[in-house]
Formats: sequence, structure tokens, C-alpha cells
Amino acid sequence: MAAPVTLPFARSARSSVGLEWEVALVDADSGDLRQAAQAIFDTVRPTDGSEHPHIKQELLLNTVEVASGVCRTVGEAGADLRRALDEVAAAAEPLRIQLMGGGTHPFANWAQQKVTDKQRYATLIDRTQWWGRQMLIYGVHVHVGIEDRDKVLPLSRAMLTVFPHLQSLSASSPFWGGKDTGYASNRALLFQQLPTAGLPFGFERWEQLEQYVGDMMHTGVIDQFDEVRWDVRPSPRFGTLEMRVADGATNLLEVTAISALTHCFVEHFSSMLDRGEPLPALPPWFAQENKWRSARYGMDAIIITNAAGDEELVTDAVGRWLVELAPVAERLGCSEELDQVRVILRRGASYQRQRAVARRHAGELDAVVRSLVAELEAGRPL
Repeated sequence: MAAPVTLPFARSARSSVGLEWEVALVDADSGDLRQAAQAIFDTVRPTDGSEHPHIKQELLLNTVEVASGVCRTVGEAGADLRRALDEVAAAAEPLRIQLMGGGTHPFANWAQQKVTDKQRYATLIDRTQWWGRQMLIYGVHVHVGIEDRDKVLPLSRAMLTVFPHLQSLSASSPFWGGKDTGYASNRALLFQQLPTAGLPFGFERWEQLEQYVGDMMHTGVIDQFDEVRWDVRPSPRFGTLEMRVADGATNLLEVTAISALTHCFVEHFSSMLDRGEPLPALPPWFAQENKWRSARYGMDAIIITNAAGDEELVTDAVGRWLVELAPVAERLGCSEELDQVRVILRRGASYQRQRAVARRHAGELDAVVRSLVAELEAGRPL
């Protein structure tokens, strides 16, 4: 057994929040992806030559990530994202580039995408080969500050009980390479092909996590903890629990709605710990099945709700949670954003709206791209 790696957990304010949103650069004429991220970064770079605090590089040159600062509320974080998006859009317009949200691009060819010139990305592609090159996907990550390291792993396990709620609501990747995959979130199942991606292990103690990281580094699987790409993972560097469940959102309203729901879940479970109450848990086989069901069926998924194997339509479960979490949202200052989850329940998730556009245009997926661009510009579902 390798020596464990010490993972100091940074201090952070309880239920502080930070958001990251990956968006695609598409050609204003063809709707196909453009490999132009570097030109965007050169334009938005601060005059002192430093990296932009809210606009980040990603694996592929067709992608820009907008990120908030460490915020007190989801609304503040959303405002950070809006400002960063506006900067990116202003830099993109003269290049005839538009911004598009979604878990995947409806028709782009993964084999034609270029990788950002960074050693960590080159290493990833060299190791993962065909699957690594397939990672033409986009997500939203939600960081929630955890004030006590001992809470992190119990909260991570509890979040697996509400994983399908978040994945179904955010599902926005039905198309892949010009075909309808039959999945609401094709991204979810693509991404888990990477060797350290997918659902996390159900560690009970921090020392087990440190042993895992030591073993992975000793055997050359990873060089640093950031290369662990679980759907729900501790982020020791920031002192947060990071939820990487959601597909890339198609508009800011959905980013903040799903982030508010995530934020409330973490705070709700954290408060249960404070009261000495047991947190909900699912056997790993049920958590895995829920991930598949929500990826496949989205808002029509029948999810497993407890260890006894009871089941419920995911939208009914979300509706119940919205009522239960209302006082939590009030406390966190995100009542308005949490209430916007009802817009998704009413209008349908992005994958449903994308398929509706495709049907109205006889299957033409460039029409779907146009609708995704329009949604991002409007900031809400259309």
C-alpha cells in the first residue's frame, strides 16, 4: 500500500458559493464550433498580462469557462457570470463568433476539435486516447463552502441521493455528432469513461480519501488531486464540496436555478448534521442506477428514493423538495433563484426543448444551434 497523501482542507465560509459554466464558441454563419478561445483570451486579458479572474481556459479551443468569485449568494455569483459572458461576447462579435450553452454541440465532429496547449491536457489526451478525444462536452460546476472538513464526506454521500434530480433538470445533451442519442444527458455517460470520473467512492473517513490519492499518485493514475474528476468531489484547495453533476446550461436562468437547488441541498444536509440527525444514503448500486435513469430519461426518469427501493417520478420528487427547501433558500438569499426551478418543470428541460426545435425543423440541427444561441443571449428558456 502506498503512503497516503495529506490533503489539507482550506478554510471557507459556510455555504459560500462559486459557479463555473463552460460555454461553446460557434460560428455565426455555420453554427459549427470555432477553435478561437485563444483569440478571446488575448482580447479580455487584463492590461497587466495576468489571467482574467472570471474567464478561464478549458480542455478544447472551442470552449471558454466563465467563473464567479467566492460569493455569499447564488444571485451574486450569477451576476459575476453575466458580466464575464458580456465580456466574452464583446470579444467574440468582431470574429463572427456567438456563444452557445448546452451539454454537447448538436452536430459538431469531435475528431476536428483542437486541444488547448497545456501540459496537463496533453497528458490527459495521451493517456486516455480515443475516449479523451471524445470529451466534446460542457458542464456547470457548483462549489459550496464547507466550514468543517468532517462534514465533507457525509455531505458528499448525501448528495448522491439527490444526484438524479439535478441531472434530470439540467440535461441538455440529447444530440451527439448529428444524431439523437435517445439520452437526455449523453454527456453524463460520455464523461464517466475517463478513468477517474463518474460517481465518487463512498469513503467514510478523510484518511481513506488521502490513502486513495496516495495510491493513485503512486501508481501514476494522477499527478495531483485535481485530476480526480468525480461528479461530486471535495475540493480541498478551496474548502468546498464541488458538484459537477449538471450538463452545460443553455441560459443563465437555468444556471442559477440549478445552482440554487444544489446550494440548498448542501445547506439542508449540513443543518441535519448540526442537529445530529442521520443523513439519507443510497446503496452504490441504486446511486449508479439513478445516474443512468436520469441520463437516459431525464424529466421522465423514475428514480429510486431510498435503500428500500421505493421509486418516484423525478419531477414529483423535485416538486416536494422545492417546498421543503423554501426556508433554506430564504436563509441563503436564493428564494427567487430556487423558484425558477419551476420554470424548468413548466417549460421542460433543455434536452426536451432542443428535440422540439429539431421536430419543428424536420430534424435540421443547425436550427437547434440557433435556438441555443438565442437562449443564451436571452438569459432564459425560449
